[in-house]
Amino acid sequence: MRIVIVGGVAGGMSCAARARRLDESAEIIVLERGAHVSFANCGLPYYVGGEIAEEQSLLVQTPETLRAALALDVRTGHDVVAVDTTAKTLSVRTVDGDSDLSYDALVLSPGASALRPPLPGLDSPRVRTLRTVEDAITLRGAVLGGARRAVVLGAGFIGIEAAEALAGQGLDVSVVELAPHVLPPLETELASLVAQELGALGVDVRAGIGAASVEHGDDSDIVVLSDGARIPADIVVLSVGVRPDTAPFEAAGIACERGAIIVDEHGRTSAESVWAAGDATVSVDAVTGSRRPVALAGPANRAGRLIADDILRPGAARALPQPVGTAIVRVGSLTAALTGANRSSLDTAGIAHRTLHLHPNQHAGYFPGAAQIHLIVQLRASDGLLLGAQAVGTEGVDKRIDVLATAIRAGMTVDDLIDLDLAYSPPYGQAKDPVNLAGMVGENVLTGALTLWYADELEEQQHRALILDVRTAAEYATGAIPGSLHIPHTELRERIDEVREAAEGRPVRVTCQSGVRSAIAHRVLTQAGFDSASLSGGMLTLRAWLGERQSEVLTAPAVLQHA
Repeated sequence: MRIVIVGGVAGGMSCAARARRLDESAEIIVLERGAHVSFANCGLPYYVGGEIAEEQSLLVQTPETLRAALALDVRTGHDVVAVDTTAKTLSVRTVDGDSDLSYDALVLSPGASALRPPLPGLDSPRVRTLRTVEDAITLRGAVLGGARRAVVLGAGFIGIEAAEALAGQGLDVSVVELAPHVLPPLETELASLVAQELGALGVDVRAGIGAASVEHGDDSDIVVLSDGARIPADIVVLSVGVRPDTAPFEAAGIACERGAIIVDEHGRTSAESVWAAGDATVSVDAVTGSRRPVALAGPANRAGRLIADDILRPGAARALPQPVGTAIVRVGSLTAALTGANRSSLDTAGIAHRTLHLHPNQHAGYFPGAAQIHLIVQLRASDGLLLGAQAVGTEGVDKRIDVLATAIRAGMTVDDLIDLDLAYSPPYGQAKDPVNLAGMVGENVLTGALTLWYADELEEQQHRALILDVRTAAEYATGAIPGSLHIPHTELRERIDEVREAAEGRPVRVTCQSGVRSAIAHRVLTQAGFDSASLSGGMLTLRAWLGERQSEVLTAPAVLQHA
């Protein structure tokens, strides 16, 4: 059998390696348009920033090592320009000319190409994407060559990593993001923490605004923004998104949806004997059911492996799992991570949900170095099914998001988290791990023991309810909601009549610093006959949600804290 794989890196190479392990007799040919068939694309920003010192470290495998280890016929510089699915042939273009190649099984893993919006001036030699080893080498060369100013267009994961890398090399860096905040998939109240950390790194963040053009100069360019601002740049990194690189396959009649290849549960396309994997395919979201490409290395690797199983073990191969979209990024001293759905995608899908905000320490509070994890968990309103989670913090974020990603994959409900037996020792966690705590808060919400109100309801609640702040006097002085009544939670039982007099029959909406004391106060108030609710995540979440608007909304606002 001849298996031809178009595209290397994650999906293609995992398919090729698995196919060889299953069948020593198969002829396996990998066609790669670029110069490198197996490279660490996720490591490119760290090479630009100098943390990965050697270019060679980016090359995971070469055609020579793959031939020696797995007897693979890897051909770089081979661009597939057409497919005849009836004749089962490919048209391949190289520097030596065009040729045809037949196949018994064809696997398409072409990946995605960087979006290039129709902005004047993007043809400048100083404008680069960050998708290939060559891109990284060019950007690293510019840094070493004396570049001092950089503009990053797009504040997604790659854009943020590029900004951090360039700032770490001493460049003046500006990040321009059309969405209202950096890392658009993050909830607003977590994204503001990331934006603050970028500011601490010296990065100038311009969110909610787009680029209008790039004006070429002899030695540098000017990035002109839609508000008229002009930013000088020796380097411009274009990172505004990607699109599936599927033109020749769509032209061959292989069914696509908005440019991405449609596949079934085993990666089969609409054409006989043709499979597809990776960034160029349509994935069905495991939580919302939405259909879109998922440009992540993990799902691509797993899909390639399972496609090899389906080719060589038909009928016995497991189905491709629907992705939950787990991702993580480092930003200075912070880590930001997410899995599953956020509020926006759940609203779009029409899924009724509840949101939990928690700020637990990553390990025992009495052990040196304790720091908060800012955690958000989404659960289905009807039964508590876990739908998504996000977290930002200095330590312990990766562990908790991975546990929650596993719980989502397993179809667990939020109260199942209470019973997870997680590793505990003071340097590593707490007896009630943040994941366990999320389960406890979620169960309280589901059973009605806890009623929540949210930061985005602030103006509404100020007009209809009494805001009760149960923090200490010192905390209250650092910034409070105007018009709120201040009674420390330890004094609430003795001063309950003050609350009743101030409320005048209105609901009471309670807040504290992180949501723990207000939950206690809520139970006191509820059992005293009040219509009460606790602010989800407390003032920490409210301040993060307000971001730069704190000074306009709060009295004597404190500086936003992320630790």
